[in-house]
Amino acid sequence: MSPEHLFNLLSDSTRLRSLMLIREEQETCVCELTFTLEESQPKVSRHLALMRDAGIVTARREGTWMHYRINPDLPEWASASIAQVFQQLHGLEQFSNDRSRLKTMTNRPGGVTCG
Repeated sequence: MSPEHLFNLLSDSTRLRSLMLIREEQETCVCELTFTLEESQPKVSRHLALMRDAGIVTARREGTWMHYRINPDLPEWASASIAQVFQQLHGLEQFSNDRSRLKTMTNRPGGVTCG
């Protein structure tokens, strides 16, 4: 992966917001992202697939649900870049609103099945 490819992928709002939530939560289910971002499941899944194919995130299946986390095998420069972006954007209103909205989700994975 080149720096141009990483930053091109992160230039899309859905992918950037998803990655920031994944970074915040360590692992995030597609259902949590669709709820938080107020986007359709196919749209969110398509964006996650692009990041998975680029090696930015990894996925694991639990029943019918896919859970995503940042790839622990990212090159150091990519991990450091994502960490720096997260640190700088963490307090911005949009990302704060995303975190707050996610906390209102009553049927998050780990207990009740999400949809």
